[in-house]
Amino acid sequence: MEPLVRLADVERSYPVAGSQVWVLRHINLEIQPGEFISVMGPSGAGKSSLLNVLGLMDGDWRGHYALDGIAVEKLDARKRQALQRDKIAFIFQHYHLIDDLKVWENLDLPLQYRDVPAKERAAQVGDLLDRFQIVGKKDLYPSQLSGGQQQLVAVARAVITRPKLLLADEPTGALHSSHARMIMDLLHELNRSGMTIVQVTHNEEYGAEARRTLRLFDGWLEGAPRS
Repeated sequence: MEPLVRLADVERSYPVAGSQVWVLRHINLEIQPGEFISVMGPSGAGKSSLLNVLGLMDGDWRGHYALDGIAVEKLDARKRQALQRDKIAFIFQHYHLIDDLKVWENLDLPLQYRDVPAKERAAQVGDLLDRFQIVGKKDLYPSQLSGGQQQLVAVARAVITRPKLLLADEPTGALHSSHARMIMDLLHELNRSGMTIVQVTHNEEYGAEARRTLRLFDGWLEGAPRS
């Protein structure tokens, strides 16, 4: 099976005081379609940097990155943005909902960006509201929701475009344990439906629930040869 993600010798550094500080070192990684992967490690290990590369949020790296068979490093900024829009979705720790849009409008917006006709958008939004059991919240604003409810909306917004790759950055980090459990159960459900998920987490319990765990230390993947 062709990997959904292939990284070969990917590195990332930042210039600091005339030298380079490395945050990713010689990352070699393949992610198969349908995997659920946890990325773990101490603060500053490079977890968010890796997620930013995978999510095409950061283009200032070197090496090779193929996403769904497309060589990312060969694309210009416009084509990278289109690839991100078509293949990737994000869940963040702090929701990133649009405060002055109602719940249903937050879900509708990603479909507008894809020029989905209004009738089809309404049907997809309705399906997600029902699936995530938030129909009763559809006309509320994010500020009127609990943290767990906001994260449910954020997950629904992320998956409404049916992405190939779902990237979750500490998706349970700001939640009460009961809400965190609800979000993890939802991620498992999405994964069982075939969605590829990569989550960054500090939570050992939730990290262990993934099918595979990657650990980063000082920008290196655990077990990788250092040179």
